[in-house]
Amino acid sequence: MPPKAKFTRAQLQAAALALVDKEGLAALSMRTLASTLGTGPMTLYNYVRDRGDLDALVVEAVMAEVRLPRERGNGQHSDWPQDVRAIVEATWRTVRRHPNVIPLVLTRRTLHETTLDWAEALLRALARSGRSGVDLLVAFRTVSGFVMGLAQAQLTGPLSPDGDAAGDAHEDVARARALPPDRFPHLIEIARAATRLGADREFRAGLEIVIAGLGRPAPA
Repeated sequence: MPPKAKFTRAQLQAAALALVDKEGLAALSMRTLASTLGTGPMTLYNYVRDRGDLDALVVEAVMAEVRLPRERGNGQHSDWPQDVRAIVEATWRTVRRHPNVIPLVLTRRTLHETTLDWAEALLRALARSGRSGVDLLVAFRTVSGFVMGLAQAQLTGPLSPDGDAAGDAHEDVARARALPPDRFPHLIEIARAATRLGADREFRAGLEIVIAGLGRPAPA
């Protein structure tokens, strides 16, 4: 009879996420996670194989926090745009709470049920727009790319509306506004706009552009 597991996967996920939230991705290792859990590094090899598995723990922990909304219907003519909006907003707000993890969410694939449930919920909503096969795949990647990419851009990119989250955001705006106006008029324009744009407003406006595109028939 195998020995009783010392930790649950949920405990490992929570500890790994807390470590990355506090100290960043570079701080995550078998040794640091083991120390957080009060055990030795070799113990963790009973649960995870390598750094890739450690990264997956963190992604799973974040996606487990996404509270998927109740679906509004199963028919093709149900209010699928509202379902997509609700899923995307819940996801956006969750990943923004964990900015150090966003690069992993964008790149690390995991087949844990937390990520599978999220993906299936979004796919169900998108499928009710009448899409299937390749069209459904493209819609899924477009929507998931929007929410994850926007969260990262808002927290770490230039012209970020989250001035308190990106320390050099105001300097980026100032540099853009100082560009030669004859060569870069539109960059200057959006730099000025960035000073008036909040994260919520940008998110909702961007999401409506995506929803409007999804409302059009899929190209042949």
